Amino acid sequence: MQVTTKAIVLTSLKYGDTSLIVKAFTNSGGIKSYLLRGVLSSKKGKLKTAYFQPLTQLEIVANHRNKGSLESIKEAKINYPYQTLHSDISKNAMTLFLAEMLANSIYEEEANEALFEFIEVSLQWLDAQNGFSNFHIYFLVRLTRYLGFYPDTKEIESSYFDLLEGEFTNTLSLNPILNGENLTYFKTFLGINFDEIHHIKMNKSNRQELLQSLVLFYELHLQGFRKPKSLAILNEVFN
Repeated sequence: MQVTTKAIVLTSLKYGDTSLIVKAFTNSGGIKSYLLRGVLSSKKGKLKTAYFQPLTQLEIVANHRNKGSLESIKEAKINYPYQTLHSDISKNAMTLFLAEMLANSIYEEEANEALFEFIEVSLQWLDAQNGFSNFHIYFLVRLTRYLGFYPDTKEIESSYFDLLEGEFTNTLSLNPILNGENLTYFKTFLGINFDEIHHIKMNKSNRQELLQSLVLFYELHLQGFRKPKSLAILNEVFN
């Protein structure tokens, strides 16, 4: 079945000498993997290698057989041309990290237009910003709403956040928790929108600690989730 759909590139792996295997989140059919034969050697084809950088927003014409095998793309064009996301070194590090987080978090081969729109609009917002050092933390907090494990905030005034149970509590257990300054920051991120994130003043150690806890939160709630390798690069750049 031939479809025309918006797609956000998550990963791109070299296959053989001339081909790519691209994993993308599509608006029409969720996660899809594509084999792009000869794309690395073709100079005149309709598919350009530059289109398949992490988190590039495309419009594609693709053949979807929906049998769990690799699909094919006939045509692709940039749907939203980024101005800074791939050229700014800090944003690029954040882009690689978020692409890996998304690739490790979304598995459904079915449409989820609300999730697609959230990712699409968030990346466009990031592309336009100068102050963005808290973006990835806010994005990951908000993303849990679409993945089904957004924190239960009924007892938000409590002294701890239990990462395994996903709720605020005054009772300590053996489960990993958030407390102290990082808990205060976490509560703040739960109560704001994108345009307020640059008002949160965090030092780099707080930011790294909270990010580590969020990655653990994902590990605890998503079966098969793998800790992103690009986290170390991100921390290095933001140091």
